[in-house]
Amino acid sequence: MQQRDAIRNIAIIAHVDHGKTTLVDAMLWQSGLFRANESVPERIMDSIDLEREKGITIMAKNTAITYRSVHINIVDTPGHADFGSEVERTLTLVDGVLLLVDAAEGPLPQTRFVLKKALEAGLLPIVVINKIDRGDARPAEVLDEVYDLFIDLDATEDQLEFPVLYTNARAGTATPDLAEPGRSLVPLFETILSTVPPPRFDPAMGLQLRVAMLDWDDYVGRLVIGRIVNGRVRQAERVAVAHRDGSVEHAKVTVLYGYEGLKRIEVEEASAGDLVAIAGIDAVEIGETVAEADAPQALPLIRVDEPTVSMLFSANVSPFAGREGRFVTSPQLRERLLKEKRVNVGVRVEETDSPDTFRVSGRGELQLAILIEMMRREGFELEVGKPTIITREANGRTLEPMEHLVIDIPEEYIGAVTQKVGPRRGAMVKMVNHGTGRVRLEYRMPARGLIGYRTEFLTDTRGTGLLNHLFDGWDEWQGEIGHRANGALVADRTGRTTAYAIDHLQARGGMFVGPGVEIYEGQVVGENSRDSDMDVNITKEKKLTNMRASTADEAAKLTPPRSMSLEQCLEWIREDELLEVTPKSLRLRKRQLRGRRRF
Repeated sequence: MQQRDAIRNIAIIAHVDHGKTTLVDAMLWQSGLFRANESVPERIMDSIDLEREKGITIMAKNTAITYRSVHINIVDTPGHADFGSEVERTLTLVDGVLLLVDAAEGPLPQTRFVLKKALEAGLLPIVVINKIDRGDARPAEVLDEVYDLFIDLDATEDQLEFPVLYTNARAGTATPDLAEPGRSLVPLFETILSTVPPPRFDPAMGLQLRVAMLDWDDYVGRLVIGRIVNGRVRQAERVAVAHRDGSVEHAKVTVLYGYEGLKRIEVEEASAGDLVAIAGIDAVEIGETVAEADAPQALPLIRVDEPTVSMLFSANVSPFAGREGRFVTSPQLRERLLKEKRVNVGVRVEETDSPDTFRVSGRGELQLAILIEMMRREGFELEVGKPTIITREANGRTLEPMEHLVIDIPEEYIGAVTQKVGPRRGAMVKMVNHGTGRVRLEYRMPARGLIGYRTEFLTDTRGTGLLNHLFDGWDEWQGEIGHRANGALVADRTGRTTAYAIDHLQARGGMFVGPGVEIYEGQVVGENSRDSDMDVNITKEKKLTNMRASTADEAAKLTPPRSMSLEQCLEWIREDELLEVTPKSLRLRKRQLRGRRRF
């Protein structure tokens, strides 16, 4: 085996909001990639609008810097377990990982998830304890927790000999010793060069490139992104594609790109260890191999964890269909979902008995909610049903997915949280009090129990609680779990809402719509204070007479309507309800719009 000393490939893995993307920003600046007067946005790697809004990384992306004549490819991975398929793919591109941990929060479930994948792949880690400037930072204790986590995950002796750096990503400093304040990220760059091994390859082998990502360019078409494991590839060269089923197809490399900073640059040739993007190959899926045209040899396929949550997606057939979106037909919906399936291995799309309804499965509610939000921004109109968990049958028993739930809350909310988690079949496995006024509770509970709980949790803890969960295997069916306790207020006719009607209905429950909004029969306009559904007339107008009463000019005092996000709507709906999603609106509705058919 030979190695290329001028290249290092490294992935940054961490829990959500521990400062991954901010650290990459600082690394890009200090590598001299940008001019001093260049205007660069914060969190430059979060290139998708949704990533900037939510503050999380959704899609894995790679960049490259040069330090002391060594080309360092950096892959920024998502920190949320729902996007685990992104992590699994990107770890095939690299030889080492930078594990980032918050100096106050310590290792959290998603840290465990991504680290487990990295250790299984045999990658060498560098531990970076970030946010050491926090007032509640406890770096020494966090380092002990990291060691415990490594031992718990059966790390090898080599993996346990990891170097440790303490950073303040926002200030762009790193130091190997807390007693000495950091001045720049030079210690981090030096540690990457000394710890991460250079790419190794077999000089006797021909071209082998495993497809890790797919992208699209309006000028050159589909782009195949991956790491060259063995051999070399040139522009205008003929290559073979080894498919999953063993078949082989030939194609021609029309354009070959390498990475420099945040840009793709056209290169004539690339060899083993390089991360490249190839244009000209249309028929290829993630995990397949691009190989030598004469004697193609396939690499092992990428294995991805099974989906645990599914939802029904269907074309919008409500009375307001086609008013706000550009793509409203079921063939357009089908084409978009199949495109997502090709690009995202974590999503599964299946046909159903109905030609305009598709079952979409993913790793969690958040992954499916992100897909829905992206589609609505592209101009799609669709209707989605309640998220349901995927069960298995084994030895005549029904198995369901379980979750490892970690809750971090102020001490005063312990009672409120345990009271809600108990009926959802959560079993407490650990309770830790750090003595800082906050408590960490760990539960094992069915994935079903989490559907609809996040909003309640934020309300119960006044927005101060942190809730994280991680897939924890399969277990026997845990019994029934109650869902929403309240019924729905359902409009009994089409029209425009009035302040007069809402004023009289407020006593019945909370409203989802304000006055002057167009609604249709069967649309859910509020939440009933009782457990049953109720048909209401929310379009009723005040009858005017030529007699003036003493109360005629009294103003209606309306409570502002309850505004719910996409995720909250998905948590709220029951089996007999749908969420209508359009580019401008989110409407809750009954499956059967007419009242007589519902009762």
